[in-house]
Amino acid sequence: MCAHVLVAEDDTMQAELIRRSLLAEGHTATVVHDGSAALEAVRRDRPDLVVLDLMLPLVDGLGVCRVLRRDDDIPVLMLTARAAEEDVLLGLELGADDYMTKPYSPRELMARIRTVLRRSGRTGGAAGPERADDPVVRAAGIAVDPERHEVRCDGRPVECTPAEFQILLALAGEPDRVFSRRRLLQCARGLDRSSTERAVDVHIMNLRRKIEADPRRPTRLLTVFGVGYKLSGTRP
Repeated sequence: MCAHVLVAEDDTMQAELIRRSLLAEGHTATVVHDGSAALEAVRRDRPDLVVLDLMLPLVDGLGVCRVLRRDDDIPVLMLTARAAEEDVLLGLELGADDYMTKPYSPRELMARIRTVLRRSGRTGGAAGPERADDPVVRAAGIAVDPERHEVRCDGRPVECTPAEFQILLALAGEPDRVFSRRRLLQCARGLDRSSTERAVDVHIMNLRRKIEADPRRPTRLLTVFGVGYKLSGTRP
């Protein structure tokens, strides 16, 4: 299924290359060159995914991402020429679902876009494991529905990015099992040369803000020091 992708990139040559690659993949694309235009295009066009350059004029990529996560759950793939880990982690903390550092190959970018769209459920494919009777995975008061791409905590809806959703789905599917950061990185988006295991820590931190009564003293999403993380099998 084709998706509509918003490309926010101030480098016109890069933007055109991305646009052509998207069209070759069967998607449609809107291209803008500054952050203000990106926010207006999101409101107007309701894209399925935003490819967002970090260094945009008027409103930078981090500012755009901050507004998007406050108002919407559209998946965001961040592009950055700043390879500093702090920039990448800040983007993930703001809710970016994936990132790529420049320079990158168009083929790899298209592969990443396919992965984010599939995880977000915006291409018609169900994410995560399916069960013949009940697809909902439950643990510790958390219910993760891979068919509807919904999460509930003690009955209340919880908004998750696609990466957060996949991590939570994996943890809830095997409560009390300890997952290494490397394994959770695979669950979130697969391993590649630009991934860092610290990105998992950021996703876990964001999830704790959403499902824990006190994120500083978690009772559901627990750290196993020196190993990784697990979701408690019992309700707190």
